[in-house]
Amino acid sequence: MIFGILASNSDVKKLLRELDVMNSVIAQLAPEEEVVIHEFASLCLANISVEYTGKVQIFEHGGLEPLTRLLSSPDPDVKKNSIECIYNLVQDFQCRATLQELNPIPPMLELLKSEYPIIQLLALKTLGVITNDKEPRVMLRDNQGLDHLLKILEAKELNDLHVEALSVIANCLEDMDTMVLMQQTGGLKKLLSFAENSTIPEIQKNAAKALTKAAYDSENRKLFHELEVEKCLVALLGSENDGTKIAASQAISAMSENSSSKDFFNTQGIPQLVQLLKSDNEEAKEVAALALANLTTCNSANANAAAEADAVDPLVSILSSNRDGAIANAATVLTNLATQEPLRMVIQNHDIMRAITNPLHSTNTVVQSKAALLVAATACDVEARTELRNCGGLEPLVQLLHSKNDEVRKHASWAVMVCANDEPMVTELCRLGALDILEEINLSVSRKNKFSEAAYNKLLNNNLSLKYSQTGYLSSSNIISDGFYDYGRINPGTKLLSLKELCLQEPSDQRAVLLVNSKSDVSPPPSMEDKSSDVGYGRSISSSSSLRRASKEKTSTGFGSPSEEKSEPASGRNTGASKSATKEKGSRKGRGKKEEEKVKEEEEVLAVPKLIGEGSAEKEWYPSHDPDFCVYVYEVTKSILPITSIKEQIEVLAKYVADKMGGKISKEKLPDFSWELHISELKFQLKSNVIPIGYIKKGIFYHRALLFKALADKIGVGCSLVRGEYGRAWNEVKLLNESRRGMTGARPLPEVYIVDLMFHPGGLMKLRSREADLYRFL
Repeated sequence: MIFGILASNSDVKKLLRELDVMNSVIAQLAPEEEVVIHEFASLCLANISVEYTGKVQIFEHGGLEPLTRLLSSPDPDVKKNSIECIYNLVQDFQCRATLQELNPIPPMLELLKSEYPIIQLLALKTLGVITNDKEPRVMLRDNQGLDHLLKILEAKELNDLHVEALSVIANCLEDMDTMVLMQQTGGLKKLLSFAENSTIPEIQKNAAKALTKAAYDSENRKLFHELEVEKCLVALLGSENDGTKIAASQAISAMSENSSSKDFFNTQGIPQLVQLLKSDNEEAKEVAALALANLTTCNSANANAAAEADAVDPLVSILSSNRDGAIANAATVLTNLATQEPLRMVIQNHDIMRAITNPLHSTNTVVQSKAALLVAATACDVEARTELRNCGGLEPLVQLLHSKNDEVRKHASWAVMVCANDEPMVTELCRLGALDILEEINLSVSRKNKFSEAAYNKLLNNNLSLKYSQTGYLSSSNIISDGFYDYGRINPGTKLLSLKELCLQEPSDQRAVLLVNSKSDVSPPPSMEDKSSDVGYGRSISSSSSLRRASKEKTSTGFGSPSEEKSEPASGRNTGASKSATKEKGSRKGRGKKEEEKVKEEEEVLAVPKLIGEGSAEKEWYPSHDPDFCVYVYEVTKSILPITSIKEQIEVLAKYVADKMGGKISKEKLPDFSWELHISELKFQLKSNVIPIGYIKKGIFYHRALLFKALADKIGVGCSLVRGEYGRAWNEVKLLNESRRGMTGARPLPEVYIVDLMFHPGGLMKLRSREADLYRFL
């Protein structure tokens, strides 16, 4: 008795552990000892078991078996002390596993009949812990334990035990066989009725929790739906108690996995959940958002219902919450709504891009993932993307690409891919390093994903110079524009220098960089006007006078002003030149010196725009002008564009390109074609490794293929550019197989051909034919 009472003191517990008296105390639980000895020995153990070290000692010295035996003692104090000690012990999983072997369920069920509420309560609490495991649930069912629990729920005078009884039932409902048994015996109906009709919020809350646990099983959800559990949950949502609303929302979240239940909540449930989003209780907001997230996933009707209930405004507000779970759930709902364009416009009108910036800065990976996915769902038009950029949302989005979390990295890549749909966004994303990060990700087998590859390709499609250097391929949809340059093949991970950096380098023995530029030249400064022309190639390197002469000659021989060609996309290749020619002609008609100076100033305004990304302090630098390439564009626009047959356009353009690059070269004479000396002379003349494509008059495969692609893109002839090995490159075109037209019901099929620009200019070789393979590889 003295030890039993003193053991409630923490200092005494410590001394008892040090004195190692556990064996002696447990020995007093032997059957031959008197009841009063059992009472105070069990009291001593109950007090010691409060602390973890005490639990360990009782378990290691075999205290569970005599304590379980004493549950059947005739003395209520012994029962109370024993069940209390067992309750403390079973908080540890090892004790629970050992207890299952001692068949504790029958004596515990007997304790439920005790006239002492404390014994009943401790028995229910212990059952609530051990029934988290499957074996005790089976034992409880086999011993008709559910009947005992339902009788407690039906007894109004036992309402102080209802909460714990519901907790045990909730665990049992996770077992499918128990669920079926309860349905067959009418137990489920009693439970639903009890949950709906009870006036005690705590009981309603625990009843809803019981339903939630059971509803995580798909078969259980079907049974619940047959019993119209949805009506019960909607009724619980109308409770004035926040705890009950929260529990009901959790149950709705679980039940929404059932499609029929999801449809039921369309008109009943969603409006109440939207109201809960406006609650002052942060947890209520979180679980309501979770329920709406599950209800609106892959269900457009529910998404519309949520929007009609004015869910967008509170959802956007929740994005500024301090609870990560609430933010993630709200972002999910908004993402589900944004899959429909009318609802996406509603969301965008609520300043969503500014609201999503804060979650993008979160350190929680779930929030990061959901926020990035929301960006992908809402940044589908120029205005939204512009707003995102202006709000500073791109920088944190790009930083998410560094994440070690696969889901975050995937969704961030998806969002970047969506954002990379217009040039200003691409420019900003590349400035923030998105292209480099994605390239690094895609080099890793474990970190890359389909979205990172797609995002990288999307950005590359807006930086064709880098794309061609890395992949060696430009498709027919990759339109070469002014400022494109072919540096040659680079290895993955290697940084490609900018055009300006390459132009400012001294000539070297490295491969020449080929530049495509049909923009008008900048009027040269006076000190440059008298510099000598390139006599060897018959044109001025630095002035645009030859371009004007060429333009005038072509006009007189039937090649009209290129600015009149309405079918040509606005590329800026001819506007400046034609205006210059017009102004020069006008000056010959007697304009004074002041007018000529004014014309010169206007020509300077028409200067080549600086490349994207160059600082405002460096406006004086422009890429090298290419007057010959401008003439090429004028000529093919006038003479080849009007041809109606695509095949004929390709053939004529191929012959044109070959003629400008040194003409037809037979295979036998190819080694004697001294193109290397010609390229070296150009490097020396230009004092640069960068050579405009029009300057080259002796070109081989890769020079001709690039010129063909550049000119074909100018006149809308679809072709791809493919880099091969050993200085080879070729163009592939698709033409319809006309031979199928005569076949009954047959439609012409497109076939891929390689364009011969060297041996038989204008010839077309079917892809994978021996002739084509020889052209590409030999």
